Amino acid sequence: MSRATRSAFGAEFDVPPAYFNTPSIGIPPAVVADAVAGAVDRWRRGADDPPDFTAAVDASRASFARIVGVPAERIAVGATVAGLLAPVAAGLPDGARVLTAKGDFTSVTFPFAAQAYRGVTVEEVPLAALPSAVEGHDLVAVSVVQSADGTVADLDGLAEAAADAGVPVALDVTQAAGWLPLALDWADWVVGSGYKWLLSPRGAAWLAVHPRVLDAGRPVGANWYAGQDPWDTVYGLPLRLASGARRYDASPAWLPFVGAAAALDYVAGLDMRAVYEHCTGLADRLRGELGLAPAGSAIVSLDTTSLDTASRDTDSLDTASPGGTGVSPERLAEAGVRASMRAGGLRLGCHLYTTSEDVDRVVEALR
Repeated sequence: MSRATRSAFGAEFDVPPAYFNTPSIGIPPAVVADAVAGAVDRWRRGADDPPDFTAAVDASRASFARIVGVPAERIAVGATVAGLLAPVAAGLPDGARVLTAKGDFTSVTFPFAAQAYRGVTVEEVPLAALPSAVEGHDLVAVSVVQSADGTVADLDGLAEAAADAGVPVALDVTQAAGWLPLALDWADWVVGSGYKWLLSPRGAAWLAVHPRVLDAGRPVGANWYAGQDPWDTVYGLPLRLASGARRYDASPAWLPFVGAAAALDYVAGLDMRAVYEHCTGLADRLRGELGLAPAGSAIVSLDTTSLDTASRDTDSLDTASPGGTGVSPERLAEAGVRASMRAGGLRLGCHLYTTSEDVDRVVEALR
């Protein structure tokens, strides 16, 4: 697959043509890749000490806070969405009822479903019905943008319903932060991984904790880095965790956070409305070329049955499965299109580096 450097939104990207796989793996700006490469070089030369990475971790906290629209002091760090939601799930009372969207990503739902041994139940409803189903639950946990098909949750409706019912809300922004303008200071918990739309290495994630639920979670992963002064909590008891959101910190993977600090600083400085219009404009153009209505999402999910494609429920367009006729995964790969199969649909994502020419290539291949 050919590669070419592209300029987009003030950055250089070494991204192949027709790369639509951002919902799986985002392509970093060159400055982010260079930052990680520099960190690897320092590592191989023994040039760093552990405290040297604190600045990058804290910079990523501040940038994530700007991206989701909350104060920086609310941010805890970790490696994965599921890992950061574990304290939220552990803090639920026995017999709690959790509401989620049908078919949501399991990193959002499994931490709560794993509490079934103490009577916690998780109810799935269609995403559109979520606001009307809030009453009678102890928590709503949902992705802002659905991973499988890019559907955007009704955040205004959810916020109003949750406030009226007094039900806390946990939001996963992994498929939203980086292209969708966000102002989530109203939500109780906001979690997100950085390796997709936030263009970071895998292994960096963040959790925003509203002050009203600061004591509602249970820090099941308590560790030295979650201490009030991490370099004073490396040895000995008693337990002495941070008084704020940092009590939910996991000890960070250093190299991913070096990249994340650079990536999130870049993303946080973008005009997110312009990014939104770019990404959704290309996605809706693709949908329109294929006879589909606009959806206002950077993610496009195409029904492979209606497109007569040859592959269903595979993880990659490089892998074929029997059945159907017409455009095959091999043909798409030959056209240089990089995307993925999710929930029986062909999933494509338009990000900063996506162009009209990329869309044209997909349309030509699918037709």
